[in-house]
Amino acid sequence: SDMPSSRVIASAIALLAFIAVFFSASTEATALTYNVAAHEKACFYSWADVPGKKVAFYFAVQTGGSFDIDYSVEGPSGKVILNGERERQGDYVFTANDVGEYSFCFSNDMSTFAEKLVDFEITVENEARPSYQSIGSQIQPPESVSFMEESLFRLSGSLSNIARTQKYFRTRENRNFSTVVSTEKRIFWFAATEGIAIIAMAGLQVFVVRNFFNVKKGGV
Repeated sequence: SDMPSSRVIASAIALLAFIAVFFSASTEATALTYNVAAHEKACFYSWADVPGKKVAFYFAVQTGGSFDIDYSVEGPSGKVILNGERERQGDYVFTANDVGEYSFCFSNDMSTFAEKLVDFEITVENEARPSYQSIGSQIQPPESVSFMEESLFRLSGSLSNIARTQKYFRTRENRNFSTVVSTEKRIFWFAATEGIAIIAMAGLQVFVVRNFFNVKKGGV
């Protein structure tokens, strides 16, 4: 009778450990799509309450101009952490060493009239692994708990890769669609201009021929 009870206790401990590991990584994510007007600088902010948190920053220009934009990331003290000019997309991860507000800015100063639709995501997370209390001389976590913990972290990494792949294909789709729409507009206006030019040339030819055979009064 001791064996089933010990198995139940072990299963309960493993389940509690699994839940603790699952909720140990506190994550705050912000995913937005913003339309940056010409000559506009738009900033977004995220707060890090403790040092050592991992901050992930992703952005991609979906439509507008040459699909490029200027960006900068600054810490609470105003120190520039990341910056770039005329970038189409970016995927960065850095450690927030200072407590405070971090700014993520996009600038569209290079455009005269083109608006830029930017899809971006800011994620602040603290992936602290659970601490185990030592019982006697045992300081290592149970083998089953350690296995579930590693499996959970591998699963989290795989989901992150899938999310990045989805974002990549979404960006490709939006850019290709924008290119198709732009090409359609160019073809339409080229065909319209060509039609107007043909009509104008036909009218000019009729006018020249009529004047050529027109005999003025008093002429031969």
